[in-house]
Amino acid sequence: MEGEKSMISVDVPGYDRLNLRFLVVDFNGTIALDGELLPAVTERIIELAKNLEVHVVTADTFGSCRKVLEGLPVTLHVLGVGQEDQAKLSYVKELGRDACVAIGNGRNDRLMLEAAELGICVVGDECCAVSAASRADVMAPDILSALNFILDEKRLTATLRS
Repeated sequence: MEGEKSMISVDVPGYDRLNLRFLVVDFNGTIALDGELLPAVTERIIELAKNLEVHVVTADTFGSCRKVLEGLPVTLHVLGVGQEDQAKLSYVKELGRDACVAIGNGRNDRLMLEAAELGICVVGDECCAVSAASRADVMAPDILSALNFILDEKRLTATLRS
């Protein structure tokens, strides 16, 4: 990614100050379904990339990630076989967990959702693993709700405040 991105900074009463620099997002089941990006995700990623470095972490189940994400302002990280949950956790830790918002839906996302400063579990058409939902800070009915949530300081504050 070229140059230093700004960040999303929000004071949340009774919670914490969020200083988010990175969005780490799962691919299939989260921003894509059956290997294809969900509608309107491209536009939201472009909008979020103005303030966050967007990272897509995936096992690339359908082998389509590189082609589908081509031209988008994202860093793609394809995981090796096995221990995907640990690999996603390590990725968030490398970036700096206190600067990450993570979005996922699967059992292999649960550790990164818990470790990130802000973890969002998306239900969507693929549903979500209970273990991922229980470790997230926020549940979203779909990926657009999750991405819009990050873009809206008032929504962040209203949902996270004590």
